[in-house]
Amino acid sequence: MSAADLHTLTGAYATHSLDPAESAEFERHLANCAACAQEVAEFAATLARLGAAQALLPPPALKDRVMAALPTLRQEAPNVTPAPGRRRGRLTRSWAKLALAACLALTVGAGAVAVQQNQQAEQARARAAALQQQQDRFAGLLTAPDARTATGAATGGTGVGTVVWSNSRGQAGFLASGMPAPAEGSTYELWFNDAGTMRPAGLLPTGDGVLLLTGPPDGARGIGVTVEPAGGSAHPTTTPVMLLSFA
Repeated sequence: MSAADLHTLTGAYATHSLDPAESAEFERHLANCAACAQEVAEFAATLARLGAAQALLPPPALKDRVMAALPTLRQEAPNVTPAPGRRRGRLTRSWAKLALAACLALTVGAGAVAVQQNQQAEQARARAAALQQQQDRFAGLLTAPDARTATGAATGGTGVGTVVWSNSRGQAGFLASGMPAPAEGSTYELWFNDAGTMRPAGLLPTGDGVLLLTGPPDGARGIGVTVEPAGGSAHPTTTPVMLLSFA
């Protein structure tokens, strides 16, 4: 699926209309697309407000009383013919109890949906805020007086990466563009090259985006990029797809 196609899936993702494969692909895209993250947050917030507008949480005691009474309610009236007034009163009370139970079930269901949608909106907003913070800090690193950069192509010539580092700030960052998306269950992992010993420096779930590396360069000779299991590894387990030198 192209990046242009992914940008059109914000509404479908917010309403849980994507199949699992599409949802996973879109979430990888979402991690590095502030515009889509913001749009998903807005969709989810709107859906949560719509659900909450009809959701009234009943008192816990009311729910307990209704649920306790349900097993004792008869689906059909006894096979006797009561006086008209008594029969009408009994049916009225039975229908009232059933109606109350139905309303309670609907209310509880609507409330649960509203809570879930609100939580998803908060998560989307948090992802968007974290992404924006990464981008702002990366831009700040570029303005450091001693900032230096090195750029190289990934193995096979698909995609490029740029490392930015500042010794005065003790910080480095990585910008990826056009690299293939890792296979499902995998991620790109960045490493500081400490004279041949690779030190973990952070994870990049997709082939596009920025990442402030974890920890200072501390005299590292450069960085490496490998494909690792989701969650990362303590040491590289595959051949680097990119090596960049702090020269």
